[in-house]
Amino acid sequence: MIGESIKKYLAIIWAKNQVKKSQDFKLNAVENQEKLLLNLIKTAEKTLFGREHQFENIKNIQDFQNQVPIADYEDLKPYIERIKKGQANILWTGNPEYFAKTSGTTSGSKYIPISKEGMPYQTGAAKSMLFHYIAQKNNADFVNGKMIFLQGSPKLEEKFGIKTGRLSGIVAHHIPNYLQKNRLPTFKTNEIEDWETKVDEIVKETEKENMTLISGIPPWLIMYFEKLIERNGKKITQLFPNLQLIITGGVNYEPYREKMENLLGGKVDILQTFPASEGFFAFQDDFKKDGLLLQTNHGIFYEFIPLEFYGKKDAPRLTLKDIELNKDYALILSTNSGLWAYSIGDVVRFISKNPYRILVSGRTKHYTSAFGEHVIAFEVEEAMKATVEKHSAQITEFHLAPQVTPKNGELPFHEWFVEFEKEPENPELFKKTLDEEMRKRNSYYDDLISGNILQPLKIIKLNKNAFQDYAKSEGKLGGQNKIPRLANDRKIADFLEKLKAKN
Repeated sequence: MIGESIKKYLAIIWAKNQVKKSQDFKLNAVENQEKLLLNLIKTAEKTLFGREHQFENIKNIQDFQNQVPIADYEDLKPYIERIKKGQANILWTGNPEYFAKTSGTTSGSKYIPISKEGMPYQTGAAKSMLFHYIAQKNNADFVNGKMIFLQGSPKLEEKFGIKTGRLSGIVAHHIPNYLQKNRLPTFKTNEIEDWETKVDEIVKETEKENMTLISGIPPWLIMYFEKLIERNGKKITQLFPNLQLIITGGVNYEPYREKMENLLGGKVDILQTFPASEGFFAFQDDFKKDGLLLQTNHGIFYEFIPLEFYGKKDAPRLTLKDIELNKDYALILSTNSGLWAYSIGDVVRFISKNPYRILVSGRTKHYTSAFGEHVIAFEVEEAMKATVEKHSAQITEFHLAPQVTPKNGELPFHEWFVEFEKEPENPELFKKTLDEEMRKRNSYYDDLISGNILQPLKIIKLNKNAFQDYAKSEGKLGGQNKIPRLANDRKIADFLEKLKAKN
């Protein structure tokens, strides 16, 4: 017990010192970002990409924007192919330390390079997040309990002479030694590829442990918690009375909050994060407030394209000094792993400038605009959250798709596929409220309804586990896989339609 007390005390002292050191990057983000870009350019000057884009002539941000166009994975793929063939100094100096393998839609599997310089920032951001939490809470009790991250397999393949695997699996090899003995599940369980089998084994390994920190994306946390409750007949905080902290990311937590609180059955602190294979961009530095602190000193230079101009020729490329609050921007990255003016596909919205805090408001490819309304994820998630609260309902998941050609000559409409955990007492009133909340958040949608171009939305109630069934059908059950909340086509909707509840 004395050893545990000393460990907690030292953790608090260390955390407060680290948070104090972080004040500089929070206060000088604009200046630091330009210096960071020029350092990246200087380091990569002699690479193939640097030579082709005349890095030696770049003296400022404007030069960079003039010489390096916005790119996606398809644009960088020829360089990645050279790296696969064993060529060095292509996008960044030397060879990548890892390839993070992600599933793409147009490109098949994507291989995102992570350099030896980039890897420490992936783990460093996670540490910084915990330091901020400990310092704010003035409590580090969780360090003496067991911790779990619901993640992909840590098993790495040697591909093209480079260690390759899912990001979460790569990160598993960089857990500090002082946390390894507290970490679950076992390496053997973590290697299980079938997600349902893996979760069953994790439940068995953890149900009798003193769990104090649990991390993962919301849908899979829910799956884990439900299995624990089913086996033990207790809410999570009864089963794990010392559970202090849940760390989540990948999707917006808010639509899951009510269901999570129900499963937890008691107070647990929640920290939200914004990590990706391309970098760890932001984390919630104040667990009592909305917004994720943008990591402006972590080897990534950021640009922002106003969403309404994204994909258009000569779209403005803004930097931190240019951004406005409560406006949606496509996120563009240049990194110390050799991604240059790279469009990651995420959309962010700033809610603070001092320091710079963001919300992840959607994906550039995930929207509904069959009628010119350009509805984004943030709008549908906020509308659903408000509606659920007003009607004391709970949802497991939902998906929105346009119905352009309804039967019987009806007006077109937005169709919402909803898997309810707890249904509203008055489904018609729930539907009406959801439509009103959407009209408040998107003026184009409001105009389409007012002008009788669209009829009010419709809701299709789905069977339990409908979204898990869809994920299985796509081979995307578990890990960091997530289902789009909205689409501009009916690919997902057509599958979900077959899972309509009978009552």
